[in-house]
Amino acid sequence: MHLIVDQTYTASLDDVSAMLADEVFVRWRAERTVGTGIVEQTDVTGSVDAGFTVVVRRTFSTDQIPAHARPFVGAELEIRQAEAWEAASGGRRVGTVAVEIPGVPVRVVGTMSLDSLPDGGTRLTYSGDVRASVPLFAAVVEEAAAGAVRSTLEAEAEAGRVWLAGEADAPRR
Repeated sequence: MHLIVDQTYTASLDDVSAMLADEVFVRWRAERTVGTGIVEQTDVTGSVDAGFTVVVRRTFSTDQIPAHARPFVGAELEIRQAEAWEAASGGRRVGTVAVEIPGVPVRVVGTMSLDSLPDGGTRLTYSGDVRASVPLFAAVVEEAAAGAVRSTLEAEAEAGRVWLAGEADAPRR
């Protein structure tokens, strides 16, 4: 199943890039979006100028997944998300993303792009494929996984907007 998620920010590409490469933000965003789960690991390597990689590992309850899909995924999921961003060039930055769920036959792979907008803002676009290798039920599992990915990305976008706005609950270095 193909999935496209667009997010917009009122900040510049440089500011959004710096936010995405900030390990304090990455952990805070993950903690905000994991619900009742636990953020096990956050790592950021590289630099905003040269390109950077973000790894997040979290565990959470599957209560957001439709009941008919839970037998395939269990009561709790570990999610490993890795993003690799290239250096910015010409008002744009591109990267790749992979999401794995160990023990569950679901994988998400795709691309990401940050594009400067004419109004000075930035658009972050995720485009990828959700694949499940479950005989007879792949479409059901893919649909449930795509819904969970979309919800998580929307929550992450809101966390980014709060961070960029400097709202009270957003930590700073």
